[in-house]
Amino acid sequence: QVQLVESGGGLVQAGGSLRLSCAASGRSLSAYAMGWFRQPPGKERQFLARISWSTNSANYADDVKDRFTISRDNAKNTVNLTINGLKPEDTAVYYCAAGYRQISDRWTSVPYWGRGTQVTVSS
Repeated sequence: QVQLVESGGGLVQAGGSLRLSCAASGRSLSAYAMGWFRQPPGKERQFLARISWSTNSANYADDVKDRFTISRDNAKNTVNLTINGLKPEDTAVYYCAAGYRQISDRWTSVPYWGRGTQVTVSS
Protein backbone atom coordinates (compact mmCIF):
# COMPACT_ATOMS: atom_id res chain seq x y z
CA GLN A 1 0.00 0.00 0.00
CA VAL A 2 1.13 3.51 -0.83
CA GLN A 3 -0.40 6.70 0.53
CA LEU A 4 -0.03 9.93 -1.40
CA VAL A 5 -0.76 13.51 -0.40
CA GLU A 6 -0.42 16.40 -2.83
CA SER A 7 0.20 20.03 -1.98
CA GLY A 8 1.17 23.26 -3.69
CA GLY A 9 -1.81 24.04 -5.87
CA GLY A 10 -3.54 27.39 -6.00
CA LEU A 11 -4.46 30.36 -8.16
CA VAL A 12 -1.65 31.68 -10.33
CA GLN A 13 -1.32 34.11 -13.20
CA ALA A 14 -0.53 33.00 -16.70
CA GLY A 15 3.18 32.95 -17.34
CA GLY A 16 4.04 32.10 -13.75
CA SER A 17 5.52 28.97 -12.25
CA LEU A 18 4.33 26.51 -9.67
CA ARG A 19 5.77 23.55 -7.83
CA LEU A 20 3.49 20.75 -6.74
CA SER A 21 4.66 18.25 -4.14
CA CYS A 22 3.55 14.74 -3.35
CA ALA A 23 4.39 13.18 -0.01
CA ALA A 24 4.52 9.40 -0.25
CA SER A 25 4.38 6.88 2.56
CA GLY A 26 4.28 3.12 2.70
CA ARG A 27 6.55 0.13 2.48
CA SER A 28 9.20 -0.46 -0.17
CA LEU A 29 8.72 2.87 -1.92
CA SER A 30 11.86 2.24 -3.97
CA ALA A 31 9.91 -0.42 -5.85
CA TYR A 32 7.31 2.07 -7.05
CA ALA A 33 7.24 4.39 -10.00
CA MET A 34 5.67 7.76 -9.27
CA GLY A 35 3.81 10.05 -11.59
CA TRP A 36 1.59 13.04 -12.11
CA PHE A 37 -1.70 13.29 -13.96
CA ARG A 38 -4.20 16.07 -14.30
CA GLN A 39 -7.90 16.34 -14.96
CA PRO A 40 -9.15 19.55 -16.57
CA PRO A 41 -12.80 20.48 -16.05
CA GLY A 42 -15.06 18.20 -18.03
CA LYS A 43 -12.20 16.14 -19.42
CA GLU A 44 -10.57 12.80 -18.78
CA ARG A 45 -7.56 12.40 -16.52
CA GLN A 46 -4.31 12.89 -18.49
CA PHE A 47 -0.83 11.51 -17.99
CA LEU A 48 1.85 14.17 -17.49
CA ALA A 49 5.08 12.63 -16.20
CA ARG A 50 6.59 9.65 -14.39
CA ILE A 51 9.79 8.96 -12.49
CA SER A 52 11.38 5.93 -10.90
CA TRP A 53 12.25 5.93 -7.19
CA SER A 54 15.33 3.75 -7.70
CA THR A 55 16.79 5.55 -10.72
CA ASN A 56 16.47 9.09 -11.95
CA SER A 57 14.72 8.00 -15.11
CA ALA A 58 11.83 10.30 -16.05
CA ASN A 59 9.61 10.77 -19.04
CA TYR A 60 6.81 13.09 -20.04
CA ALA A 61 3.76 13.47 -22.18
CA ASP A 62 4.80 15.12 -25.43
CA ASP A 63 2.66 18.19 -24.98
CA VAL A 64 4.13 19.16 -21.57
CA LYS A 65 7.78 18.07 -21.74
CA ASP A 66 9.04 21.56 -22.50
CA ARG A 67 7.42 23.17 -19.44
CA PHE A 68 7.02 20.43 -16.83
CA THR A 69 9.76 18.85 -14.73
CA ILE A 70 9.30 15.90 -12.41
CA SER A 71 11.82 15.32 -9.64
CA ARG A 72 12.09 13.37 -6.43
CA ASP A 73 13.62 13.81 -3.00
CA ASN A 74 14.37 10.37 -1.61
CA ALA A 75 15.28 11.69 1.84
CA LYS A 76 11.84 13.28 2.22
CA ASN A 77 9.90 10.68 0.20
CA THR A 78 8.47 13.40 -1.99
CA VAL A 79 7.96 13.74 -5.71
CA ASN A 80 7.63 17.19 -7.20
CA LEU A 81 6.22 18.61 -10.40
CA THR A 82 7.46 22.02 -11.47
CA ILE A 83 5.41 23.83 -14.08
CA ASN A 84 6.81 26.82 -15.90
CA GLY A 85 5.06 29.21 -18.26
CA LEU A 86 1.63 28.41 -16.88
CA LYS A 87 -1.28 28.77 -19.29
CA PRO A 88 -5.02 29.00 -18.63
CA GLU A 89 -5.38 25.56 -20.23
CA ASP A 90 -3.22 24.15 -17.43
CA THR A 91 -6.18 24.70 -15.11
CA ALA A 92 -6.99 21.29 -13.66
CA VAL A 93 -6.91 19.08 -10.62
CA TYR A 94 -3.42 17.61 -10.43
CA TYR A 95 -3.01 14.11 -9.05
CA CYS A 96 -0.01 12.24 -7.76
CA ALA A 97 0.04 8.54 -8.66
CA ALA A 98 2.06 5.42 -7.91
CA GLY A 99 2.40 2.01 -9.43
CA TYR A 100 4.53 -1.03 -8.62
CA ARG A 101 7.60 -0.90 -10.88
CA GLN A 102 5.84 1.18 -13.53
CA ILE A 103 3.01 3.60 -14.23
CA SER A 104 0.78 3.31 -17.25
CA ASP A 105 -0.15 6.33 -19.35
CA ARG A 106 -3.74 5.22 -18.89
CA TRP A 107 -5.11 6.46 -15.60
CA THR A 108 -7.53 3.55 -15.32
CA SER A 109 -4.54 1.22 -14.93
CA VAL A 110 -2.88 3.13 -12.09
CA PRO A 111 -3.50 1.64 -8.63
CA TYR A 112 -2.61 4.42 -6.18
CA TRP A 113 -3.77 8.02 -6.13
CA GLY A 114 -3.67 11.09 -4.00
CA ARG A 115 -6.76 13.23 -3.57
CA GLY A 116 -5.52 15.89 -5.93
CA THR A 117 -4.67 19.57 -5.72
CA GLN A 118 -6.43 22.28 -7.70
CA VAL A 119 -4.40 24.53 -9.99
CA THR A 120 -6.19 27.50 -11.52
CA VAL A 121 -4.41 29.74 -14.01
CA SER A 122 -5.85 33.18 -14.67
CA SER A 123 -5.26 35.00 -17.93
